[in-house]
Amino acid sequence: MNPALLVLPILVPVLAGLACLLISDKAKMAKESIAILVTAFELALAIFLFGKEATLSYPWIEAWGISFSLRLYHFSGFICLAAAGFGLLIAIYSAASMRGKPKLRQYYAYLLVTLGMVEGAVLADNLVLFLLFWESLLLMLYGMIAIGGPEKGSKSAAGASKTAVKAFVIAGVTDLCMMVGLILLWTIAKTGTMSAIHLSASGLGGLAFVLLVIGAISKAGSMPFHSWIPDAALDAPLTFMAFVPAALEKLLGIYFLARISLDFFAIEPSSWLSLLLMIVGCCTILLAVGMALVQKNYKKLLSFHAISQVGYMILGIGTAVPVGIVGGLFHMINHAMYKSGLFLTAGSVEKQAGTTDLEKLGGLARKMPVTFGCFIVTAAAISGVPPFNGFFSKELVYDGALERGWIFYAIALLGSFLTAASFLKLGHAAYLGKGSAESEKVKEAPWAMLAPMLVIAALCVLFGVWNYLPINAFIAPIVAGRPDLPARGFAGFPANPLLVAATAIALCLAFGNHYFGFKRTGRGLGAVDHIHYAPGLRQVYAVAEKGILDPYNIGMDGARLFAKLAWWVDRGIDWVQDKGVVELTRLCSSGIRRAHSGKYSRYVLWCLVGAAGILAWMGLSLS
Repeated sequence: MNPALLVLPILVPVLAGLACLLISDKAKMAKESIAILVTAFELALAIFLFGKEATLSYPWIEAWGISFSLRLYHFSGFICLAAAGFGLLIAIYSAASMRGKPKLRQYYAYLLVTLGMVEGAVLADNLVLFLLFWESLLLMLYGMIAIGGPEKGSKSAAGASKTAVKAFVIAGVTDLCMMVGLILLWTIAKTGTMSAIHLSASGLGGLAFVLLVIGAISKAGSMPFHSWIPDAALDAPLTFMAFVPAALEKLLGIYFLARISLDFFAIEPSSWLSLLLMIVGCCTILLAVGMALVQKNYKKLLSFHAISQVGYMILGIGTAVPVGIVGGLFHMINHAMYKSGLFLTAGSVEKQAGTTDLEKLGGLARKMPVTFGCFIVTAAAISGVPPFNGFFSKELVYDGALERGWIFYAIALLGSFLTAASFLKLGHAAYLGKGSAESEKVKEAPWAMLAPMLVIAALCVLFGVWNYLPINAFIAPIVAGRPDLPARGFAGFPANPLLVAATAIALCLAFGNHYFGFKRTGRGLGAVDHIHYAPGLRQVYAVAEKGILDPYNIGMDGARLFAKLAWWVDRGIDWVQDKGVVELTRLCSSGIRRAHSGKYSRYVLWCLVGAAGILAWMGLSLS
């Protein structure tokens, strides 16, 4: 294979994205056609490249060891394949869902350039080149969110702009931490070639690990760097949510986390780094799903689940045992599938009903049966219902978590209970029950929107029933070489029947919880009110929903306080310079002027006092 082919997955979508900016708005379907053709080419190229190995390297700044180095191997080929597949599905979906929307030139440009930058970051084998692609995604993220408002100056446009700034600030700060980590990594390893870095996570290595992990989990959308995602769910184009936070950023963030944990440092189960990742994973699972449970907007509920599910991936990789790592990576691709599918169902509902407010929806199952069917499959998959793909990846994560400690397993299982409870609420509120005024004239979405959802739903079934394919072909080779990998396989039905029984009990309890809540309130949307407004939890939710605990808000409050203090210090300095010094000079001048009365006797007295003072000082000095 010609190594020069490695440039094409990066160059083609970037050039096509720039071309979209030059196309007139009057050219109907031109941008859509380019996006579909280019993403189809990307997928075909990714299929051709998968399973091959190649390297491409051109000197760039030789004195500093910086080169344009790309490396194709199993892991990078797998992520490129997944990213290209989602790119094609989103391009097809966007052709119907985005029709008639403003700023389509920018939308398709950002969509294609984002895909190219992701492929570049995954294929990069030099730290500086990797950083350039990674940071380019920050600009694409800002642009994609900022175009969310329908018209400049409208309320939603202002909201989109504010959310874009929030995402940019959070990602920028965490990327700055990652940059410092990369500098430390290069300093310790004495090379910028990523495939040649294998270090011990001790001393400065431990600090570098933590800084790099901050960048990786922030890109993946983990807590505490998550708070822009629920805001973007309301302000950004919905296809952006299905493509970037739900798919590409999860793939890229977890890919980099796996590289950090398996290649750069190879963490061990007994290390504090492993414990740190598991704690972050558990906190992300529990806190985010707790917020998802009480949301009353379709898109915002899904956005919190997009955050929560990252916790399972971080927990699985953090266990540092093969079964957990395989589970975390399998969950990465599973999550990208069913979360994208769920966001696409929300997009269909929004386009057909004109809202995603669950208070205004109901009875859509009869009006949109295909969308409802896709929702059922993807919701069951994310909830861990067998035989869908999410069940098998979660069971592997459970297995690894239990191997490290029952508390980690218990938190992960509780997360699954709350996930199932929230999707029972969402499905009941939006698709079942009584219809609303908004849903009265609703029709099924066009087939261009349904086809990607059906493909994703089919993959959720396929990757569950026939999980040998993704695990053996895509996932297991990534952890090849781990000490106990040959001792057991990971595909097929879960090895621990007790864990399966516990999962079944948790799902049954979730259904019982929903039935109890529905009977208590008489509506699906109120099925979790007894949890939301429980003593103690009511106060916690009130604080969380006000954004008081949002790190971004805390940081901005701190910045405003600092700015206020700096303003007062500045005003104080101005007062000293403009008024204080002038007033002191005036007082001194006035005193000196009064003292110079012209009387000889007073001048003699000054001389005597001065002489006495000098003699006293000399006496003290000599003694």
